[in-house]
Amino acid sequence: MKTNKKKKILVLCPYPMNCAPSQRLKFEQYYNYFEENGFQVTVSSFVTKKFWKILYKEGYFFKKAYFTLIGYVIRFLDLFRLCRYDIVYVHLWATPLGPPLFERFVRFFSKKIIYDIDDMVFLGHASYANKPMKFLKSKSKIYFLTKYANHVITSTPALSEFAKKYNSNVDEIPATINTNLYISKSNYRINDTFILGYSCSHSTSKYLKELEPVFIKLLNTNIKFKVLVIGDIYFKFTNKEIPLETIEWNIENEKKYLSLMDIGLYPLNNEPWVLGKRGGKILLYMAHGLPIIASAIGTNLQTFENYKDAILIPYQNNDEWLNTILHLYQNQELRESLGKNARKKVESLYSTIVNYKNYLKILNSL
Repeated sequence: MKTNKKKKILVLCPYPMNCAPSQRLKFEQYYNYFEENGFQVTVSSFVTKKFWKILYKEGYFFKKAYFTLIGYVIRFLDLFRLCRYDIVYVHLWATPLGPPLFERFVRFFSKKIIYDIDDMVFLGHASYANKPMKFLKSKSKIYFLTKYANHVITSTPALSEFAKKYNSNVDEIPATINTNLYISKSNYRINDTFILGYSCSHSTSKYLKELEPVFIKLLNTNIKFKVLVIGDIYFKFTNKEIPLETIEWNIENEKKYLSLMDIGLYPLNNEPWVLGKRGGKILLYMAHGLPIIASAIGTNLQTFENYKDAILIPYQNNDEWLNTILHLYQNQELRESLGKNARKKVESLYSTIVNYKNYLKILNSL
């Protein structure tokens, strides 16, 4: 009796499993679906778990250089097995520095390539902790992979517009979330302290600083509040009087502290980079049933209906941010309505159970 042989996928990604939002809120969630539908997945990350622990910390230059060398050794060894896989799935880049040398090898030795692009990486970007390395990064890798991949997966209209200039096989799949893993908020009463929450990475925490004038004004009210930041433990306001708690990110912390938030904040700057952001972190707010205040910029305008499943604030309108925070503090019914509608929307549009077929369609087409 014949058995169907599984097609083999090699995922070449920058970061370890369950660490980076660009991976864990996108394709990493679908490995089980791939396995159940005739594919065998192997993952090779450039950054090891030891490297991940220091990657976004300032300093550690020699350790980072050492681990970067290890990453290149990993990729060099990967070259010898590329031909054994039916599909090579590349996220962002094969290697982080220099011209697209390894990317050319990947193209030469691979049978089929899917390129997954997240954020406006072709604009050039580096975290604060790794600014000195920015000049070594090459945008040509992005153009090369976009042009020569058999299929390109994007996550926003702006990224799709970019990719379609170089490739005719482009599909947009938003960041998604497994809603079964998260319990929606049921109690919308405010306890002793009004908790304004913000989930971020080291590169996006800068957006919260734009709201510092809002929090300073909030200090002059009779509201006892706290700004709770998950992700960037080094985040600080200039004004030390603003009550702030920063929590290091891990899966357990994320679930625990998101459930404590009364409001989920999602401010953005009006810059080209944000047009590539589908708001993976905001899906976490939605999955927890949090009432959300967000900037009326980019894909937020597509994701939300104002005053139905979030409240959208015009760019740089600090008075509106303050008034909305005060309004939600005083209105439990509105907080509950926004939170429950946000949960319904993420279940219907941005859950893995709704979107897994989009990935499978692309894999099967190759």
